[in-house]
Amino acid sequence: MQIEIENLRFTYPSGVAALRGVTLTIPAGEQVAIIGQNGSGKTTLVKHLNGLLHPTQGLVRIGDWATAQHSVAQLAARVGYVFQNPDDQLFKGNVRDEVKFGPTNLGFAAAKIDILVEQALALLQLTDKATVNPYDLTATWRKRVAIAAILAMDTPIIIFDEPTTGQDYQSVQDLAEVIRTLREQHKTVVAISHDIDFVAENFDRIIVMGQGQILLDGQAEIVFAQTELLNSTYVEPPQLTRLGERLGFTQVVYTADGFLKALQ
Repeated sequence: MQIEIENLRFTYPSGVAALRGVTLTIPAGEQVAIIGQNGSGKTTLVKHLNGLLHPTQGLVRIGDWATAQHSVAQLAARVGYVFQNPDDQLFKGNVRDEVKFGPTNLGFAAAKIDILVEQALALLQLTDKATVNPYDLTATWRKRVAIAAILAMDTPIIIFDEPTTGQDYQSVQDLAEVIRTLREQHKTVVAISHDIDFVAENFDRIIVMGQGQILLDGQAEIVFAQTELLNSTYVEPPQLTRLGERLGFTQVVYTADGFLKALQ
């Protein structure tokens, strides 16, 4: 399901112009990371995708739906949103009920709900915690519950807002596996992140935002080569990119595999 954004402008009631003419297309099944300093408009942009915000001017279309013409509840069937803070999402008495709520609310058949719930629990390694109250889990595990709850809704588009915040190394690796699984399922993934190394390892297309506009949009090797522009947004290239520059590599490297190949 394609995402289309045309000349999107948004001004908050306070008068702050958060988006200033964003035009963007994300084809179905693509994985895209959006980076930029705080206040650049990243979260404001993605909140337009599920109807949490409506354009002041311009158009946002999810498939054949203009978001301004549909409710958040309707858009929930097309766009799943994993918030940065899992506590903004969790409210059920145990993990299984939390994960089950979304697909049940969408009206799926009972058999399909059971399958989706068990798949999501397994993918996030939550099967043995299914009967536990989410608030008896650590913040790291509550994040997994929030992700599983969205994945069980089986939406064609999934948004992750700062998915690695507060996560340990193993949890970040497990999240990378989740994104790989979603890629294999041809899901569209849009992630906001300040974790530039995670972005480099897991996303091919990267959008850089600044002052409510798109400054760069392209493949990772092209975006990470724009050191001066990235610095202007207070975003440093990945550690491996910076190390490769210091070692005199002629090509831009940004993943562990790419770095090792450049050494050969």
